[in-house]
Amino acid sequence: MKNQWEHAVGLFGLVLLMIGSYQGLFVAPPDRFMGDVMRIMYVHVPTAWVTLLVFTMVFFVSIAWLIRGTWRWDALQESGTEVGVVLGCLLLCQGSIWARPTWGVWWDWDPRLTTTAVLVLAFGAILALRTFIDDPKRRATLTAVASIVAYVDVPIVYFSVRWWRSLHQVQSSPNTVDGSMVTPLRINAFAMLFIAIWFIARRYRIARQRLAEEMKELEAA
Repeated sequence: MKNQWEHAVGLFGLVLLMIGSYQGLFVAPPDRFMGDVMRIMYVHVPTAWVTLLVFTMVFFVSIAWLIRGTWRWDALQESGTEVGVVLGCLLLCQGSIWARPTWGVWWDWDPRLTTTAVLVLAFGAILALRTFIDDPKRRATLTAVASIVAYVDVPIVYFSVRWWRSLHQVQSSPNTVDGSMVTPLRINAFAMLFIAIWFIARRYRIARQRLAEEMKELEAA
């Protein structure tokens, strides 16, 4: 069956998410300081990891487009950007849900929160830019350059907790976290990755189909 591989990947990701979430909710112990509120981290942190990973993919396919000019790179740039923005919005919502009982507010101009919001807005603007440019090659080139520029914010997001005073804690490592807490984090990280791959693959096919239709219209003109 055509496209069966991506459906299998998506289904596997969904199963992993169910397993990881069960582990996080019912197997892992409550946090020593935050209690059960911390359990949202079992989806929040994997969402953050995969969001930055997806935008990293967009960065490299944008470079590939500028070097090779192959349309599949442009389709991947579009699909990755769209999925990354959706994940980024989900990430900000999860963070707000966690912040309310922890910090007492839904939002704070914390360095990591602010840089993440800027990242989502920047790539959201790139999606908007794609809708205003009719010429496929010009659109692909401009949005590739814009994506490379916007990607500068990705390492800033990651290192913001080290560079500035932040309400977020510095990144932990498996050596400093109880093993029962590491397991659901890892499971859900792979779950979010596989689900993101499924969405990107589906969105990629739509982008390729639209590009093919645009090329036919240009040839007929």
